Amino acid sequence: MRSWLLVGCLLFVVGSVARAQQSAGDPGKSAAPNAGKQDGSTGAQSDSGSSSTSESSLPRVPNLPPPRSDRVQADELGGDVGESSSKDTQLDLAPPADDAKTHPQSSSAVASAEANALSPDGITEMRTWDPHKAAKDIEVGDFYFKRKNYRAAEERYRDALRYKDNDAMATFRLAVCLEKLGILDDALAEYESYLKILPHGPEASAVQKAIARLTAQTGTKAAQ
Repeated sequence: MRSWLLVGCLLFVVGSVARAQQSAGDPGKSAAPNAGKQDGSTGAQSDSGSSSTSESSLPRVPNLPPPRSDRVQADELGGDVGESSSKDTQLDLAPPADDAKTHPQSSSAVASAEANALSPDGITEMRTWDPHKAAKDIEVGDFYFKRKNYRAAEERYRDALRYKDNDAMATFRLAVCLEKLGILDDALAEYESYLKILPHGPEASAVQKAIARLTAQTGTKAAQ
């Protein structure tokens, strides 16, 4: 009985040693499950290697922190006074020393331009050229004219001429309106302005008759 036990133990030991030697002699079997992982990691490393290579070819910008004002040395700034960026900085707008000599008429020209640009109330009024607003003002002026509100119509015709100067229709309607108001001299001037704009316009015949009529009433010689 003991001999059988000894034989079994020896067989077990011999088998264990044989299996150990077999696994040590063929490492491919144990490394096979991890082969795919190693290949995958190798591929990832190769991709990262190519990206790192392309990045390494670019110039590197040093990652430096911005300068701090508390680290500035006052001695390094020097003694020159620089210009402040504050809104309180006063700029020297005075003319050059020889400006009055080289441009003797500049002050009077500026004063004249400012005086012409200001209205009697001291308010400058500027209107842009806008034919659409001019047409609308003429339309509103006609509305007032048909209701014999000649004062309101006059203002709208004048507004139309401010947005579009030398508008023939607004000029003619303004002349008729002024004649209705009894402002004959201004009406005559507007009639003559119409003929300067459209000498052969659709209202030229009526304008010539109005000029003859107003000339006879006022005794004013019509402009040639």
